[in-house]
Amino acid sequence: MTSILLGNKGGKHLDQYEQERLDHTPWVEKYRPRKLDEVASQDHAVKVLQKTIESANLPHMLFYGPPGTGKTSTILALSKQLYGPNLYKTRVLELNASDERGISIVREKIKNFARLTVSNPTADDLEKYPCPPYKIIILDEADSMTNDAQSALRRTMETYSGVTRFCLICNYITRIIDPLASRCSKFRFKSLNNDNALNRLKYVADQEHIQLNKDEDVLQEVLKISNGDLRKAITILQSATKLSNSLLEIVDVDMDSGESESVKGGEITIGSIQEIAGVIPEEIISKLSEIIKSKNTKLIISQINELILNGRSGQQVIDQLHDQFILDDTLNAHEKNQISKILFEIDKRLNNGTDEHIQLLNVCLQISKVV
Repeated sequence: MTSILLGNKGGKHLDQYEQERLDHTPWVEKYRPRKLDEVASQDHAVKVLQKTIESANLPHMLFYGPPGTGKTSTILALSKQLYGPNLYKTRVLELNASDERGISIVREKIKNFARLTVSNPTADDLEKYPCPPYKIIILDEADSMTNDAQSALRRTMETYSGVTRFCLICNYITRIIDPLASRCSKFRFKSLNNDNALNRLKYVADQEHIQLNKDEDVLQEVLKISNGDLRKAITILQSATKLSNSLLEIVDVDMDSGESESVKGGEITIGSIQEIAGVIPEEIISKLSEIIKSKNTKLIISQINELILNGRSGQQVIDQLHDQFILDDTLNAHEKNQISKILFEIDKRLNNGTDEHIQLLNVCLQISKVV
């Protein structure tokens, strides 16, 4: 009797520990798809991969597309469905761009893992999972590998294809050498469409009991800012939730009267989403564009100084100015072309690490000469 009670108590503690672990897990990991069916908006890739699970004959694969579209989640979900939790640790090797992946790593770590023979699965694993007789090596962000490392990998893929399958994941397929790409089945992951991404965000919001402003389309704003990157969208939503919850604890005290007033919080608005994401309010960008059109140099300098002092991102200003001018019907095609050329040049300079303040002054003064 005593042992039964202890067993229940131990199980209860285990559940509490698991719940605490989930509470402290980033939402991106907490809501990462566990099965291929849960992967959103990549119907073609999912259908083909589900067929390969049925036959358990997987080719070498190359997943490419924008960040946050489910490439890594898909191969991890596929691996778990193939091997289950017990065999997964011994059958799957995942290397990310944060790991050193020069030619020495390919010749040593990857080659040593690829040549290992696979262990026999237990009868219990065989009942629940396909457990094919090969391992999987996942090379995330493979486009950051040097050409020499990719060339060395090509030979390893050929030699050990009997016991190992490779999955290369990258953002830019053009950075993968042709001999390597030709050995893989290619799967293109496109940016998520709004319907699928919105359903996933609604699911996360329901699970986390998030209070959204009923008068505003908050989730649509999150999707607009994330631009098809679901990982970024979920991260913004989590950050906004933490901010709104922290506001509940703030108490505003009037020093003159001594009266205290609790600040209402807990509800997420479009304004809080924009603040978290670093998006500049539309009225500020509109004001800046009007000042640029007025060609008043002093006002332009004053407005840019104010943006810099407020800690605004130069890259974000450029992105929003682009939309502001390119979608402006009062400008003709020639003016828009000139403005685009100016913005692209400044964008290049910012990416190369030049001073934001100088470049913002530069872009505004140059555009003022065009409009």
